[in-house]
Amino acid sequence: MPSTSTTNNQPASTLIDQRIADLADWRGRALARMRQLIHEAAPGVVEEWKWMGTPVWSLGGILCTGESYKAAVKLTFLKGASLPDPARLFNASLDGNARRAIDIHEGDEVDADAFKALIRAAVELNAARPAGRKPAARAKVK
Repeated sequence: MPSTSTTNNQPASTLIDQRIADLADWRGRALARMRQLIHEAAPGVVEEWKWMGTPVWSLGGILCTGESYKAAVKLTFLKGASLPDPARLFNASLDGNARRAIDIHEGDEVDADAFKALIRAAVELNAARPAGRKPAARAKVK
């Protein structure tokens, strides 16, 4: 599993392993499961550790981040508003222009096939846009 280095020279994958171990409850299990699904859906995905301790999965650009909170594990897709979500997995950050998130609470079971489809769609979206290039601005209607 490719991993980018961090400022303390530990691979991101090691830091993500440690985060999962430190959670030591349902949140760690949920984050580990979603991480596994990401790797299944996007072989070659790169794990990163950004923004003072946030696991990030990238392939041609960021696919999603994985934050852990007291009551939820949140997977945020930076370009989620542009992704098809027929299974309606997105249940948070629904009002944003670009982002969409999946909040997982204790006892929740995320549909593995639907989640992997979201990851594959995010990979395809990243591949469709050259890295570092933003979509063209819309013309203002007067």
